[in-house]
Amino acid sequence: MKLFFIFFFLFFLNSCSFDNKTGIWNNDKVTKQKDKIIFKDFKKIAISQSEFNKEINFNENFILKISDPIVNKEWSDIFYDYNNNTKNFKYNDLNQIIFKSNKLSKYSSSKYKLYEDGNIIISDEKGNIIVFSTYENKIISKFNFYKKMFKGVKKNLNFIVEDNIIFVTDNLGYFYAYNYNLNKILWAKNFKVPFRSNLKIYKEKVVASNQNNNLLIINKNEGELLKLIPTEEISLKNEFINNLSIYSNNLLFLNTFGSLYSINLDSLSINWFNNFNQSFDLSPTNLFLGNKIIVTDEIVIISSNLNTFFINLNTGSVLKKYNFSTKKKPVALG
Repeated sequence: MKLFFIFFFLFFLNSCSFDNKTGIWNNDKVTKQKDKIIFKDFKKIAISQSEFNKEINFNENFILKISDPIVNKEWSDIFYDYNNNTKNFKYNDLNQIIFKSNKLSKYSSSKYKLYEDGNIIISDEKGNIIVFSTYENKIISKFNFYKKMFKGVKKNLNFIVEDNIIFVTDNLGYFYAYNYNLNKILWAKNFKVPFRSNLKIYKEKVVASNQNNNLLIINKNEGELLKLIPTEEISLKNEFINNLSIYSNNLLFLNTFGSLYSINLDSLSINWFNNFNQSFDLSPTNLFLGNKIIVTDEIVIISSNLNTFFINLNTGSVLKKYNFSTKKKPVALG
């Protein structure tokens, strides 16, 4: 019986080794040839497109409509207002220094500054929040939330201010509210995932996003998590930071995957979402790059790696697409 099995095995092995029909033992040559025949009529779809390279002259009858200039005395959001759009600020062009202070921190400070009630608010890499009064010409508050265990860690703070209360998220996963007039922490939470977005305030809510592309909606008075909305997570990171914008009761959230979400801030439900990434191949060369969302007259404007989109705020449908991108945040005036 054993001799029979040995003979059968050798016969089977010998037959397969000389098989030139199935392609199993012949380096798959035959199989690959069959694949070529099957897919010979298929064409490769190119997802990339040529960059915009055209000079467009203004129409002689074109009139640029610009809104009336305004005098701005507050800057409580790092992108100025709810919808990230910049107004036509009045500037006298006097080229005069009307105020100058000493250096507020010996450490590298954030590029973003806030201004409220005559107070300049900055943060630095050590996690210090410094409030300087332009009226009193001195620092009225300098606060550091972090204990000695985080002394050697570089802090990246995101903040927004409302009625003397600074709401802060960081790259350590902390979210807290600090009243600089009372020099007091109102509440603090550790969500254990680094935050990676600007902040927005809507009524009794403050909103932020973390590096996993989760959207967190917090009660601004107690710090209670009202809702966590998960979106597409990516393992590779680039310099693009999740961006938030608000128009009426609609929160617009553009994440690092290239998806734009519209969320109703009253019901905390998703209205719609759309993806604007050029590729779902998440290699380092195909990571989503974009700019800040701006909203004007119920039109959402975003810029991705190669394109600029005009999107209907209510439906999420693309109204217009241009094959150019912007390195700077767009401004919509009129």
